[in-house]
Amino acid sequence: MSGEAPLEFELIVRYEPVPVTLLTGFLGSGKTTLLNDLLADPRMGNMAVIVNEFGTVPVDHDLVHAGSERYFQTTTGCICCTASGDIRASLFELHEARSRGEIPAVSRVVIETTGLADPVPIINSLVAGGAPAMGLRDHVVARHYYLSGVITAFDVFAGRATLDSFMEGWKQLAFADHIILTKTDIVEERLSWTEELCQLNPAAMFHDRHAAGFDLASLFSERPYSIQGKADDVPGWLAMEALAKHADHAHDSNRHGDEVEAFSLVHDEPLDPPSVETFLHLVTSNISSGLLRLKGIFALADDLDRPLVAHAVHRRLYPPHRLDRWPSGDRTTRVVLIGQDMPAKPIRDLFEVLTPRSSRKTRRQA
Repeated sequence: MSGEAPLEFELIVRYEPVPVTLLTGFLGSGKTTLLNDLLADPRMGNMAVIVNEFGTVPVDHDLVHAGSERYFQTTTGCICCTASGDIRASLFELHEARSRGEIPAVSRVVIETTGLADPVPIINSLVAGGAPAMGLRDHVVARHYYLSGVITAFDVFAGRATLDSFMEGWKQLAFADHIILTKTDIVEERLSWTEELCQLNPAAMFHDRHAAGFDLASLFSERPYSIQGKADDVPGWLAMEALAKHADHAHDSNRHGDEVEAFSLVHDEPLDPPSVETFLHLVTSNISSGLLRLKGIFALADDLDRPLVAHAVHRRLYPPHRLDRWPSGDRTTRVVLIGQDMPAKPIRDLFEVLTPRSSRKTRRQA
């Protein structure tokens, strides 16, 4: 018709809703190892990954073998304090990248939570009727993603100390569809732990990480997440969280609650291997250090191309190992320590004493 403006058509790209799985578990339970197993499985080729780390200096980012073609994002800070904002923002960014054709099709999203994460606000931000939508972004996420399951790794070696001290550890187990018992190769307590944890979560299925035929990829579901059959506390926790006012707020990325904190040590120059060995031994053997978790990647002077990776849970230092190459272009030494009432200044001072005297440009973040 003459005189009328031509109709404009907007191309709307529609996708089937994508299932989201939470991979959770307390500090040092082996989540990153499980995630790397998934990334190596050809059946999970279209999986997108979001990793949350506690603290401001990411180390896991370099220890997860994401691959250049896969969508991989790292967030830092206390995820359970700003869960609805951080999780929904990350999923929205994934949707936008997919819509622009910047990444291939995504058939599943796996979110590896920090070991200190309370799963309740995270789950509420992903299920219908949970945390309210705060804008268009949240509505887009609700249309295109849904929570399909919670997989929890449980360290049978340090599990007793975790459950005795941290409610987060209980909640991670209580909300799980699948509980994976890790460290069973060094502690043979699978049967007793299964019986005990079944009282906490009667609906969960239990798996031995080191059992013959263990197949992590088979644990992923396409069905929406359900709390049916789980302990009576579970719906109560979700209801209390939904009633609480959790507006996004400025939060100390190195602190979780009033007790647990993280601090990082960063150094620009290669370190002497015996000095690193001494540092790790002194920090992990000190019974008053308050250490819960140590994770670090070290540049060593004897082989600049092969960094050393070190892990410790409580005061147990696992054998450090060399990587074949640096995972990224960042070749700095980075160590993250998480603990309760840690003597931060003595640890920093020890680290500085052991670093090369030719460089006092050690960057430290509290």
